[in-house]
Amino acid sequence: MDKHYLQPLLEPEAIVVFTARHADPAQQAAQGRALTEAIRAQRFTGTIRFLEIGTTGTLAELSQTRADLALIALPPKDIAAALEVAGRITCKAAVIVSNGVTAAHAAQLRKIAQREGVLLLGPNSLGFQRPKLNLNASAAGPLARAGSLGLVCQSGALTAAMLDWARSNGVGFSLVASIGPHTDVDIAQVLDFLASDPQTQSILVYIEGIGSARRFMSALRSAAIAKPVVVLKAGRKQAGNEAAQTHSAATVGADDVFDAALRRAGAVRVRSFVELFSAAKCLASRYRPVGTRLAIITNGGGPGVLAADWVNEIGLKLGKLSGTTIAALKPMLPEVASISDLIDVSEDATPEHYVAAIRAAAADKDVDGLLAIHSPKAGVDAMAVARAVAGLLSTTYKPLLSCWMGDASMTEARVLLNDAGIASFRTPEAAVGAFGNISTFYQNQRLLQQTPPPLTTLAQPDIDGARLLIESVLAERRKVLTEMESKTLLSSFNIPVTQTILARSATEAMMIATQLGFPVALKVDSPDIVHKSDVQGVALNLMSGTSVREAWADMMDRVARLAPCARISGVTVQKMARARRGREVSVGVVTDDPFGPVIVFGAGGVMIELIDDRAMELPPLNQFLARRLIERARVAETLVEWRGAAAVDLAALEQVLLRVSEMVCALPQLREMDINPLIVDEHGAVAVDARIVVDGGPHASLGATGQFAHLAILPYPSRFEQPLTLRGGDTCLLRPIRPDDAQMLQTLVRGLSPESRYFRFVSSFNELPATMLSRFTLIDYDREMALVAVVRERSTGEDGGVTEVDRIVGVSRYVIAPDQQGCEFSLVVAEDMKGRGLGARLMESIMEAARERGLAEIFGLVLRSNAPMLKLMRAMGFETSRFDEDPDFVKVTHAL
Repeated sequence: MDKHYLQPLLEPEAIVVFTARHADPAQQAAQGRALTEAIRAQRFTGTIRFLEIGTTGTLAELSQTRADLALIALPPKDIAAALEVAGRITCKAAVIVSNGVTAAHAAQLRKIAQREGVLLLGPNSLGFQRPKLNLNASAAGPLARAGSLGLVCQSGALTAAMLDWARSNGVGFSLVASIGPHTDVDIAQVLDFLASDPQTQSILVYIEGIGSARRFMSALRSAAIAKPVVVLKAGRKQAGNEAAQTHSAATVGADDVFDAALRRAGAVRVRSFVELFSAAKCLASRYRPVGTRLAIITNGGGPGVLAADWVNEIGLKLGKLSGTTIAALKPMLPEVASISDLIDVSEDATPEHYVAAIRAAAADKDVDGLLAIHSPKAGVDAMAVARAVAGLLSTTYKPLLSCWMGDASMTEARVLLNDAGIASFRTPEAAVGAFGNISTFYQNQRLLQQTPPPLTTLAQPDIDGARLLIESVLAERRKVLTEMESKTLLSSFNIPVTQTILARSATEAMMIATQLGFPVALKVDSPDIVHKSDVQGVALNLMSGTSVREAWADMMDRVARLAPCARISGVTVQKMARARRGREVSVGVVTDDPFGPVIVFGAGGVMIELIDDRAMELPPLNQFLARRLIERARVAETLVEWRGAAAVDLAALEQVLLRVSEMVCALPQLREMDINPLIVDEHGAVAVDARIVVDGGPHASLGATGQFAHLAILPYPSRFEQPLTLRGGDTCLLRPIRPDDAQMLQTLVRGLSPESRYFRFVSSFNELPATMLSRFTLIDYDREMALVAVVRERSTGEDGGVTEVDRIVGVSRYVIAPDQQGCEFSLVVAEDMKGRGLGARLMESIMEAARERGLAEIFGLVLRSNAPMLKLMRAMGFETSRFDEDPDFVKVTHAL
């Protein structure tokens, strides 16, 4: 019920270790020997039995052996036999700590494991460690110290190196899992386990590549909802990408796309494994959401300037005290102190001066975080300053970090600060970087909270017309749309485009230009020419019919010379864009392997490749995400009042991005799109040129089914919204749950009777804990679904005014089972709504959603004492059966 499906693997009660018969330690592989020695040396709290693979005996004798987990460290030729025996003695999980297994052999082992119903970690893996269980099922060295960090790593060598570093730095772990390149249990599944593991407060991930973007994003988002996730990714540059892909046998993808994916998942990315641990430590402190303004308190100008430089380098802001705070603080500091930008308390600063400065900065509304820097000074007791700073941690909710510079003379002070819960660093840059991670975490958490639908509330696009256009292009065995076709596709989604008319002769071009009005632009129209400028196929600012006729002739000659094999459909004629002070930007779509379509925004025009200004976001978008995407591009600085030009219409630019998001969601054939330039000014935005590439079928590597199989993040399923009429004639709205429903859901739970709360949660709490509330409302619609019934009621305020407020009166939910074939449901109805048919309607709707998802069965566990629920289940055709693991429950099942 509350047990995770990976529990037999990662929290076993009984283990069987397969060894080679009469194995000579000198002949054993290094990893196998390391595992055997680790198992024999530990004080595992469960039972361990050693079984020789060559043991003779009947199946009946073998069946007397019972274990949750099998550990296999054998030569490759013996692994398959051991795995089959593990299945026959009903092991639910197995770890293969053997290297040198080929991809083909690994695939065969996975088939055996699936046939035997065994969860498989490995081969080519170092195994795992569970320190609080005293379980070292790994070849990664001695058992790690127990702690609250969960580590998932795709590199065995880095796993060993991280454990060695952590051992000498006093860092402890709740779980260490080394994931090999061919393992059946992957990073996504271990992330899912750590998300609900009570021993884990923060999650560290080293990743080289992923198999399924949808599974990875689903698990990562689910984990980041519950606790901080810090990711170190290999392959930031092309050479590293290629090496990582070869090593991990998984797809890496473009680095900037991976950054966009992590932001959207609410995780934080770091660049080194030392930074990995410091980020996790800071984030585990669970500071309140913070901004980017860091106040620096220092006793030396040089260290403070170094910190300020790094603040600017990583995109933070220097937290400056307000005039009021400066006036109050100045008399409390030495006369030579400078507090206008940096808070330089001077070389003569005492512990009391540090305390006064930190308290003042912590209370200032223009400061989001604090960094105290102390460098060695003659006559100043570094330990006394450290003790004073440590005593301030409980007085502020803002992040307080420290940097005691130096080595031998500062070691004791750093230990004191760390023990007090204040992260301490040796260099200013490292400390500023740690605050940057805290700030990034909360910014990314806001992105995680966004659940956009596939279509916005803007005017409905002509999706059918767009699909017909794409089908006609593919029917001609083309993939690149002409400019006319590209603009027609944009117009189908209500993206403003310049009026463009195709002319097939110089005379036609002259007449069209005269009708449109001068000045005009001519562009060659050919399915074989991608970049018109490369073949001099563009003529701008033509002011007369004569100039149009001459430009036509010159263009045909140039194109015929530079692209002799290109098919020429004619020349498009369009009026020059109106905006003299408009900004040229670009909006596009690229398709990444493995993350699928990604929306790109940046500077536009002919210098786009040279400027290399592009920000990325995974679809779908809403207005909040569109605005953040714009802000991340460097060109955003020019969109406000700039060099005499009025600020652009940002709402119009956001609408274009939202329309592009709609295109990406509705058209899985869309592979590339480049709207360049998109001219935007104070009056709106218009697409001047566009290039679109399509291809048949959805993005293959995402491995999902359904309408949005090509997307890494499933959109908000607005199709499930529907009105419900209840007994008595009252109506309510049925819709999928959203993150902003948290308070209404908590109100529902508080209003339940103690008996109803116990029936639903098997707990006596009066309200949902914060982590559970977050997990119930911010869900991944690919792995679970929750439908809420919402009624609108009148509420009278203290001033006598009447307002309408929404109230959740019922929730039905399913969570997909590990086998991906069935799902477990839950149901709760408000006390005042019982007996009105709401429970049955909620169940019917959640079953229909599960049916649409392609699931074969829905099941649930109901307390035997919950007679009303059992009555409803029987009335709806559910079959009841015993639940052997807990006789207090009845299992109810319904085929879908």
